[in-house]
Amino acid sequence: MTKALKKAFEAALRLPDRAQDELAAAILEELDADGCWEAAFARSQDVLARLADEALEEHRAGRTEPLDPDAL
Repeated sequence: MTKALKKAFEAALRLPDRAQDELAAAILEELDADGCWEAAFARSQDVLARLADEALEEHRAGRTEPLDPDAL
């Protein structure tokens, strides 16, 4: 456990029980959401690689144009 996390938990111990439960629920929800994002990104790697390959092929075939950020 890092020093920062230990300090946060020590501070949480001083909260009333209800506030501790609310904090615990928020932390668990955040951790669960992070796990969902990681799983989604892991599944998307193949799709991203395929899209990158398609973009490179279009560029090699001359079907792309330079991007002018000032024109956006």
